Amino acid sequence: MAFRQPSKKMKRKPVTSILLVDDDRHLLDSMGSWLSEQGFQVATATNSARAVELLSAHPFTLALVDIRLGNEDGFALLQQCRQRFPQTNVVMMTGYASPDTGIEALRAGAFDLLTKPLIDEELLLAINRAITQQQVLNENQNLKSQLDNQFGLENVIGKDARMKRVFEMVEAVAPTRSTILITGQSGTGKSLLARAIHRRSDRRNGPFIEVACGALPENLLESELFGHVAGSFTGATGNKEGKFKLADGGTLFLDEIGTASPSLQVKLLRVLQEFEFEQVGGTKTIKVNTRVILATNEDLSQAVSEGRFRQDLYYRINVINLTLPGLKDRTGDIPSLAEHFLRQNCKETGRHLEGFEPAALDALQQYPWPGNIRELQNVIERAVLLGRGPRVTLDDLPPHLVQASSPSPLMFAKANGKQTLKEALEGPERQIILQVLKENNWNRNATADQLGVNRTTLYKKMRRLGLDQPQI
Repeated sequence: MAFRQPSKKMKRKPVTSILLVDDDRHLLDSMGSWLSEQGFQVATATNSARAVELLSAHPFTLALVDIRLGNEDGFALLQQCRQRFPQTNVVMMTGYASPDTGIEALRAGAFDLLTKPLIDEELLLAINRAITQQQVLNENQNLKSQLDNQFGLENVIGKDARMKRVFEMVEAVAPTRSTILITGQSGTGKSLLARAIHRRSDRRNGPFIEVACGALPENLLESELFGHVAGSFTGATGNKEGKFKLADGGTLFLDEIGTASPSLQVKLLRVLQEFEFEQVGGTKTIKVNTRVILATNEDLSQAVSEGRFRQDLYYRINVINLTLPGLKDRTGDIPSLAEHFLRQNCKETGRHLEGFEPAALDALQQYPWPGNIRELQNVIERAVLLGRGPRVTLDDLPPHLVQASSPSPLMFAKANGKQTLKEALEGPERQIILQVLKENNWNRNATADQLGVNRTTLYKKMRRLGLDQPQI
């Protein structure tokens, strides 16, 4: 493709590429030369077929298209640009403009309409406006991509069979308007999953509003959700829109729903059934198109039996239940999660760590993780900030984690009251030898040296402990 290159002394960074489409060859040459002098990269075409050929081969920022292209209609080319090359803004040109022509061009999707003969300043102004708009669109698209990377389903890491089942259910229900209840222990990633559902739905361009129901007292929570009118209570000096209204067209995520008061539960039941409500102190009924996702770490069925949660509300929100398993129940996902948090923290802190020592990774997998994924994330952040070597070691992990991950002889002894002391010590001894073997890629000589025993002793211990078998 032959481009008219911009003048070096006028060259802009980054160079903007413009396609000129006009059946007047003289106009193309003169306008192309002038735009090149202004620092633009220019290509020209005298008909729609050539223009489409150039657009297919190169991502132009802007196309200047004449409405009359000989026997062709410039509006037809405009429609092709909108359908096939949406990244290219189109400015139409004509020597026969009327008010109706301008309206028609804008309705057809043109960014602007210029009348011939073209005035240099007017042309540059139109070009710069189109470039600025495209930059804003590109930035918005990049932001959406970043949001997808951060909050999309792909960021919810899990190869465990139960997690895969959750992912399958998310794919099935995300496009619907159905209310979803996410259950699981604290720190299992309920908020992240709710955001992933939103990003997977057709509401992804709408707002995602999150409310922690347990963080606000009852009177403030009601105002936060439904809004209030001025004078409805002390301190209500003006009208306020609630979260249900702010999330209209998007998703409202209600975390810790089990803490909702009985009176609030009644109002939630109504809004989930009819999608309408009144503000606190107001009489006007407000209708919304809001998708609601709720989450709790409580057993709501038990709360219903104890009279703390309304049965009708429970049945209303429990249409689709996604249960996130605790981290101790999906230890196979710990290495992937740990690597993810390691990369994330290295990027944020500017540090570079290659990964984890096998002993550190073993300790992470053996720890019971009462705080689940949130606790793992904090542990990895600590290791990145305090670690000194190129890899995370046991010394970089919190002492309580290492201690809790190390089996004691007493634990083995209690497992069988008839065990001798020698038998009770075999468990920890086997684990230590196995760990050092892994660290040395099963090099027995290096393992013996690191353990401080001779090779013959190591071979005998491996045979006695079942570590010499091929499957190990």
